[in-house]
Amino acid sequence: MIQKVFKQNEIIISDEQENQLKKYYQLLIEWNSKMNLTAITEYDKVIWKHFIDSALIVKSIIYREENRTSILDMGTGAGFPGIVLAILSPNKQFTLVDSLQKRIDFLSVVVAELKLKNVKLYHGRAEDLGKKEEFRNQFDFVVSRAVAELPLLLEYCIPFVKEKGYFVSYKSKKYKEEIKSSEHAFSELSCELERTEKYNLHEIEDERILLFIKNNSITNEKYPRRAGKPKKKPL
Repeated sequence: MIQKVFKQNEIIISDEQENQLKKYYQLLIEWNSKMNLTAITEYDKVIWKHFIDSALIVKSIIYREENRTSILDMGTGAGFPGIVLAILSPNKQFTLVDSLQKRIDFLSVVVAELKLKNVKLYHGRAEDLGKKEEFRNQFDFVVSRAVAELPLLLEYCIPFVKEKGYFVSYKSKKYKEEIKSSEHAFSELSCELERTEKYNLHEIEDERILLFIKNNSITNEKYPRRAGKPKKKPL
Protein backbone atom coordinates (compact mmCIF):
# COMPACT_ATOMS: atom_id res chain seq x y z
CA MET A 1 0.00 0.00 0.00
CA ILE A 2 2.78 2.46 0.87
CA GLN A 3 4.42 2.19 -2.56
CA LYS A 4 1.05 2.71 -4.24
CA VAL A 5 0.23 5.85 -2.24
CA PHE A 6 3.70 7.30 -2.84
CA LYS A 7 3.34 6.61 -6.58
CA GLN A 8 -0.03 8.43 -6.57
CA ASN A 9 1.90 11.40 -5.24
CA GLU A 10 4.61 11.06 -7.92
CA ILE A 11 7.24 9.71 -5.54
CA ILE A 12 8.79 6.35 -6.42
CA ILE A 13 10.18 4.26 -3.57
CA SER A 14 11.90 0.86 -3.55
CA ASP A 15 10.76 -2.32 -1.81
CA GLU A 16 13.45 -1.75 0.81
CA GLN A 17 12.24 1.78 1.51
CA GLU A 18 8.65 0.54 1.80
CA ASN A 19 9.78 -2.08 4.32
CA GLN A 20 11.65 0.56 6.32
CA LEU A 21 8.53 2.74 6.45
CA LYS A 22 6.44 -0.23 7.57
CA LYS A 23 8.91 -0.97 10.35
CA TYR A 24 8.92 2.70 11.32
CA TYR A 25 5.14 2.59 11.62
CA GLN A 26 5.29 -0.50 13.82
CA LEU A 27 7.83 1.14 16.15
CA LEU A 28 5.80 4.35 16.24
CA ILE A 29 2.68 2.50 17.39
CA GLU A 30 4.60 0.34 19.86
CA TRP A 31 6.28 3.31 21.53
CA ASN A 32 3.17 5.48 21.32
CA SER A 33 1.55 3.20 23.90
CA LYS A 34 4.29 4.23 26.37
CA MET A 35 4.68 7.92 25.50
CA ASN A 36 2.88 10.57 23.49
CA LEU A 37 4.44 10.58 20.02
CA THR A 38 1.42 11.13 17.78
CA ALA A 39 -2.36 11.42 17.98
CA ILE A 40 -2.57 9.89 14.49
CA THR A 41 -2.22 6.10 14.71
CA GLU A 42 -4.38 4.56 11.96
CA TYR A 43 -2.17 2.99 9.29
CA ASP A 44 -3.61 4.81 6.27
CA LYS A 45 -3.70 8.16 8.08
CA VAL A 46 -0.07 7.82 9.19
CA ILE A 47 0.90 7.13 5.58
CA TRP A 48 -0.89 10.25 4.34
CA LYS A 49 -0.53 12.73 7.20
CA HIS A 50 2.98 11.79 8.32
CA PHE A 51 4.82 9.86 5.59
CA ILE A 52 3.54 11.55 2.42
CA ASP A 53 3.37 14.94 4.09
CA SER A 54 6.98 14.64 5.25
CA ALA A 55 8.14 13.43 1.85
CA LEU A 56 6.74 16.26 -0.29
CA ILE A 57 10.02 18.19 -0.25
CA VAL A 58 11.73 15.44 -2.30
CA LYS A 59 9.69 16.64 -5.28
CA SER A 60 11.37 20.05 -5.15
CA ILE A 61 14.10 20.82 -7.67
CA ILE A 62 16.00 22.75 -4.97
CA TYR A 63 16.04 19.78 -2.58
CA ARG A 64 17.21 17.46 -5.35
CA GLU A 65 20.33 19.51 -6.12
CA GLU A 66 23.24 17.09 -5.62
CA ASN A 67 25.49 19.61 -3.91
CA ARG A 68 22.97 20.17 -1.11
CA THR A 69 23.48 17.17 1.15
CA SER A 70 23.27 18.28 4.80
CA ILE A 71 19.84 18.59 6.42
CA LEU A 72 18.84 19.52 9.97
CA ASP A 73 15.36 18.68 11.24
CA MET A 74 14.61 21.12 14.06
CA GLY A 75 12.05 19.91 16.60
CA THR A 76 11.79 16.54 14.91
CA GLY A 77 9.37 15.06 17.46
CA ALA A 78 8.61 11.49 16.40
CA GLY A 79 10.93 11.91 13.41
CA PHE A 80 8.82 13.85 10.95
CA PRO A 81 10.03 14.80 8.45
CA GLY A 82 13.63 13.77 9.25
CA ILE A 83 13.34 9.98 9.44
CA VAL A 84 11.11 9.76 6.38
CA LEU A 85 13.53 11.92 4.38
CA ALA A 86 16.53 9.90 5.60
CA ILE A 87 14.84 6.76 4.25
CA LEU A 88 14.05 8.38 0.91
CA SER A 89 17.39 10.21 0.51
CA PRO A 90 20.18 7.80 1.53
CA ASN A 91 22.81 10.01 -0.15
CA LYS A 92 22.03 12.99 2.09
CA GLN A 93 23.08 13.42 5.74
CA PHE A 94 20.49 14.18 8.41
CA THR A 95 20.76 15.71 11.87
CA LEU A 96 17.62 15.43 14.00
CA VAL A 97 17.21 17.68 17.03
CA ASP A 98 14.57 17.55 19.75
CA SER A 99 14.31 19.10 23.21
CA LEU A 100 12.80 15.96 24.80
CA GLN A 101 15.20 13.12 25.63
CA LYS A 102 12.43 10.49 25.49
CA ARG A 103 11.82 11.27 21.83
CA ILE A 104 15.54 10.99 21.11
CA ASP A 105 15.53 7.59 22.86
CA PHE A 106 12.70 6.46 20.57
CA LEU A 107 14.49 7.75 17.48
CA SER A 108 17.69 5.96 18.52
CA VAL A 109 15.77 2.69 18.34
CA VAL A 110 14.27 3.65 14.97
CA VAL A 111 17.69 4.50 13.51
CA ALA A 112 19.14 1.21 14.77
CA GLU A 113 16.20 -0.97 13.65
CA LEU A 114 16.01 0.64 10.20
CA LYS A 115 19.83 0.55 9.86
CA LEU A 116 19.97 4.22 8.89
CA LYS A 117 23.61 5.19 8.46
CA ASN A 118 22.86 8.80 7.49
CA VAL A 119 21.22 10.04 10.70
CA LYS A 120 22.65 11.75 13.79
CA LEU A 121 20.49 12.58 16.81
CA TYR A 122 20.88 15.44 19.28
CA HIS A 123 18.98 16.33 22.42
CA GLY A 124 18.82 20.09 22.93
CA ARG A 125 17.08 23.40 22.37
CA ALA A 126 17.52 25.53 19.28
CA GLU A 127 18.52 28.53 21.43
CA ASP A 128 21.44 26.59 22.90
CA LEU A 129 22.62 24.53 19.92
CA GLY A 130 22.42 27.59 17.67
CA LYS A 131 25.33 29.13 19.57
CA LYS A 132 27.63 26.12 19.03
CA GLU A 133 30.21 26.36 16.26
CA GLU A 134 29.55 22.84 14.96
CA PHE A 135 25.90 23.76 14.28
CA ARG A 136 25.97 27.44 13.42
CA ASN A 137 25.39 28.20 9.70
CA GLN A 138 26.40 24.62 8.84
CA PHE A 139 23.44 23.08 6.96
CA ASP A 140 22.25 23.23 3.35
CA PHE A 141 18.69 22.80 4.55
CA VAL A 142 16.93 23.20 7.86
CA VAL A 143 13.41 21.75 7.90
CA SER A 144 10.68 22.11 10.49
CA ARG A 145 7.17 20.73 10.57
CA ALA A 146 4.35 21.66 12.97
CA VAL A 147 6.60 23.27 15.58
CA ALA A 148 5.65 26.96 15.84
CA GLU A 149 4.54 30.02 13.88
CA LEU A 150 6.91 31.44 11.29
CA PRO A 151 8.39 34.47 13.13
CA LEU A 152 9.50 32.19 15.97
CA LEU A 153 10.67 29.43 13.63
CA LEU A 154 12.88 31.83 11.71
CA GLU A 155 14.86 32.71 14.84
CA TYR A 156 15.08 29.05 15.83
CA CYS A 157 16.19 27.82 12.41
CA ILE A 158 17.99 30.45 10.32
CA PRO A 159 21.12 30.47 12.57
CA PHE A 160 21.72 26.85 11.51
CA VAL A 161 21.42 27.48 7.75
CA LYS A 162 24.50 27.98 5.58
CA GLU A 163 24.85 31.23 3.71
CA LYS A 164 22.76 30.74 0.52
CA GLY A 165 21.15 27.66 2.09
CA TYR A 166 17.45 27.24 2.83
CA PHE A 167 15.11 26.97 5.76
CA VAL A 168 12.05 25.02 4.57
CA SER A 169 8.95 25.46 6.68
CA TYR A 170 6.01 23.06 6.30
CA LYS A 171 2.83 25.14 6.53
CA SER A 172 -0.92 24.91 5.87
CA LYS A 173 -3.59 27.33 4.66
CA LYS A 174 -2.84 30.25 7.01
CA TYR A 175 0.69 30.66 5.68
CA LYS A 176 0.05 34.09 4.13
CA GLU A 177 -0.76 35.63 7.52
CA GLU A 178 2.40 34.08 8.97
CA ILE A 179 4.53 35.48 6.14
CA LYS A 180 3.09 38.95 6.71
CA SER A 181 3.80 38.79 10.45
CA SER A 182 7.39 37.71 9.71
CA GLU A 183 8.55 40.82 7.84
CA HIS A 184 10.64 42.08 10.76
CA ALA A 185 12.15 38.63 11.33
CA PHE A 186 13.12 38.37 7.64
CA SER A 187 14.91 41.70 7.89
CA GLU A 188 16.65 41.03 11.22
CA LEU A 189 17.87 37.58 10.18
CA SER A 190 18.92 38.57 6.62
CA CYS A 191 16.71 36.00 4.92
CA GLU A 192 13.94 36.09 2.33
CA LEU A 193 11.10 33.97 1.06
CA GLU A 194 12.38 32.79 -2.32
CA ARG A 195 9.88 30.13 -3.31
CA THR A 196 6.48 28.81 -2.27
CA GLU A 197 5.46 25.29 -3.31
CA LYS A 198 1.90 24.04 -2.87
CA TYR A 199 0.79 20.41 -2.79
CA ASN A 200 -2.71 18.96 -2.56
CA LEU A 201 -3.15 15.84 -0.45
CA HIS A 202 -6.35 14.81 -2.21
CA GLU A 203 -7.08 11.72 -0.14
CA ILE A 204 -7.36 13.75 3.06
CA GLU A 205 -8.58 16.97 1.38
CA ASP A 206 -5.67 18.97 2.69
CA GLU A 207 -3.18 21.43 1.23
CA ARG A 208 0.47 21.65 2.25
CA ILE A 209 2.66 24.64 1.55
CA LEU A 210 6.46 24.50 1.64
CA LEU A 211 8.13 27.85 2.19
CA PHE A 212 11.71 27.95 0.86
CA ILE A 213 13.42 30.73 2.80
CA LYS A 214 16.93 31.61 1.66
CA ASN A 215 19.58 32.68 4.15
CA ASN A 216 21.47 35.56 2.56
CA SER A 217 24.36 35.91 5.00
CA ILE A 218 26.08 34.57 8.10
CA THR A 219 23.60 35.13 10.95
CA ASN A 220 24.13 37.98 13.38
CA GLU A 221 25.71 36.49 16.51
CA LYS A 222 22.96 37.87 18.78
CA TYR A 223 20.54 35.30 17.31
CA PRO A 224 19.12 33.04 18.52
CA ARG A 225 18.45 34.84 21.77
CA ARG A 226 18.75 32.94 25.05
CA ALA A 227 16.30 30.14 25.85
CA GLY A 228 12.73 31.31 26.37
CA LYS A 229 13.22 34.83 25.02
CA PRO A 230 12.19 34.15 21.37
CA LYS A 231 8.92 32.55 22.50
CA LYS A 232 8.11 35.37 24.94
CA LYS A 233 8.88 38.08 22.41
CA PRO A 234 9.02 36.82 18.78
CA LEU A 235 10.80 39.01 16.24
